[in-house]
Amino acid sequence: MKFVFDIDGTICFDGKTIDVSICEVFDELLKAKHEIVFASARPIRDLLPVLPEQFRQLPMVGGNGAFTFECGKIQVEYFKSDILQQLFACIRSNQLTYLADSDWDYAFTGDTNHPVYIHIDKTRAKNRDIAELQQICKLILFHPSEEVLQEVLKLPVSVVAYKNEHAIDISPLGVNKVKGLHKLKIDEFIAFGNDSNDQCLFEHAIHSVCIGNHDVHRYATETINRAEIPATIRKIIKNFGGIK
Repeated sequence: MKFVFDIDGTICFDGKTIDVSICEVFDELLKAKHEIVFASARPIRDLLPVLPEQFRQLPMVGGNGAFTFECGKIQVEYFKSDILQQLFACIRSNQLTYLADSDWDYAFTGDTNHPVYIHIDKTRAKNRDIAELQQICKLILFHPSEEVLQEVLKLPVSVVAYKNEHAIDISPLGVNKVKGLHKLKIDEFIAFGNDSNDQCLFEHAIHSVCIGNHDVHRYATETINRAEIPATIRKIIKNFGGIK
């Protein structure tokens, strides 16, 4: 059985660590020969510091599908150059702040107190001028107006809006967490998530669990609170024990 876990707000609640009780049930999953995949909006660079050492070689989907990680290798899907030029024009004309991710380094011009910036692993990557990035695979625009959102939605890109973070997350067209799973040759899975970028996981999972009563919970099979995560995983193992 393959278990897919979002990170922030699903199994990580301080931006830095995963609770011991969740790590213990992860160990149980692996010992029972089930598979774990982490699927996050964070790029792989920023996923690694959150994960305990024993989980850092497990398969991962990062950047809402722009990155995949397997057997120590990262693969990345980038924006086409003409689309990037249109996004840059939008940034300039609306004087927007942003985070642009390349395969490893990044360009950030926003508020350094923003959670997105705080979660960047600055020991592993450099904040460069956006013109120095060879290619870009993910772009977050901060505090976009409704007009900016509508302008971006007209482009051939994938967009996820984060209301609480006052930001929109832009990826190449068709990129999402499920597409990332498909690149890892994963079609049948159980999903745990909590936010709008997990909707696609919930819609394609054989069973899905939303942590917290967020808008996206209506797409999930069940909704639980964070304290129920270990027990829920164990219940699912029991109920779906015949699926590998």
